[in-house]
Amino acid sequence: AACEGRDTVRFAVISDTHGNYSDLSDEVHDINRRDSVDFVVHLGDLTETGTTKEFMWARRELGKLTKPYFALIGNHDFLGTGDQAYEWMFGTKNFSFVLNGIKFIALDTNAMEYDHVAAVPDFTYMENQATADTTAFSRTIVLMHAPPYSDEFNNNVSKAFNYYVTLFPGVMFCLYGHNHNDTIVDIFDNGILYYGIDSAAHRNYHIFTLTPNGYAQQRIDY
Repeated sequence: AACEGRDTVRFAVISDTHGNYSDLSDEVHDINRRDSVDFVVHLGDLTETGTTKEFMWARRELGKLTKPYFALIGNHDFLGTGDQAYEWMFGTKNFSFVLNGIKFIALDTNAMEYDHVAAVPDFTYMENQATADTTAFSRTIVLMHAPPYSDEFNNNVSKAFNYYVTLFPGVMFCLYGHNHNDTIVDIFDNGILYYGIDSAAHRNYHIFTLTPNGYAQQRIDY
């Protein structure tokens, strides 16, 4: 609601804070001191082993943010009954929202955690989201934890995943974590950039600035 109607919106993107709660605390502090940041995206792996206590630790630190935030589920968050704890604390594994004509679509891509027998990524969900009420959005940002061609992704369907991504209007870019490095790659050589967000242990994150005509991004070291 605070961003509605604004020409320019900024959000910080963090990932893979598992086992690095002091680094996460410093990350939160650094984001809080930046008044221009409107909200925060966590791309998953909030915990190391999916225990309830770890989820509580992560939520305690993220709760210190002075901006709204939302979090995706990572592969570490599935361990034990972690996926149930995630859903109880943070909500569904696939979700979306529209902000100023831009759809943010968050996808569970942790196929290995389902032994590759479930519909992960969920192409039916993606298709429904891509075609539902397209008058409400003209641009799209795709979020995931594990990227195509990573060890967690169902790589038999990587090309199909790309097809369903391209169904979304005006894909601006995709964001992922998991690999613990800071990188930019055009995975499918089709002009859609995938930004890999580093782990908290390496003490950097990214800020994306969305404007009516495009976007800008910068790496923040802290």
